[in-house]
Amino acid sequence: VKSVKSRLLDDEYGYLRISQFQKATGTYLAAAIEDLKEEAKGKLKGVVLDLRNNPGGDLGAAVAVSDAFLSEGLIVYTRGRQEESRISFNAKPDDLVDGVPVVVLVNGGSASASEIVAGALQDHGRAVIMGQQTFGKGSVQTIIPLNGGAAVKLTTARYYTPSGRSIQAQGVTPDIVLDRLRI
Repeated sequence: VKSVKSRLLDDEYGYLRISQFQKATGTYLAAAIEDLKEEAKGKLKGVVLDLRNNPGGDLGAAVAVSDAFLSEGLIVYTRGRQEESRISFNAKPDDLVDGVPVVVLVNGGSASASEIVAGALQDHGRAVIMGQQTFGKGSVQTIIPLNGGAAVKLTTARYYTPSGRSIQAQGVTPDIVLDRLRI
C-alpha cells in the first residue's frame, strides 16, 4: 500500500496525505514533494500535511517525514528505565520544501508516529498544527520472548517531543483547535 498521496491545490499549495507510516513512507513523501514542486513549476507556496486518522506505524518513517520539513535539531527521543531504551533522532540538513509554510492536520485518530511528526514540527515552529487533540499513544513496546514460543509485550520507554513533552496519554494539542464537523 502506497502510504502517501498528493495533489496540487489552487494557488500552488501542495497537499500531502499520509495514511500510515511504513518503512518506505519517507521515500514516497520525498518523491511526492518533488512531483508537487515540478507541477507548481518550482513555485510551491505552502504545504498541507494531512495526518488525520493516521494510526502511526514505523518510527523510522516518522523520523524521515519530520526530517523532510526540518533542516536541523532534535526530532524525537525516548526515555525509559534502562539506558539502552534511551535514544534520540536528529534532523539532517536540507528542508525538502525549501522553508515554505506548513500546516499539519490532526484529529483524535492521529496517533503514535503521527504525533511524533506533529510534535516535532510544532516544537521547532516549523508548522501550524490544526484540528483536534491527538490520541496520545507515545509508548515504546518491546516484545520479550518466553519459553515455549510465547512472548510478552512490555512498555519499555516513552516518546518525547524536542521540547520534552510526553506524548503518552496527552497527545499533541493543536495550535488552532477546530470543532468536529457535524453534517
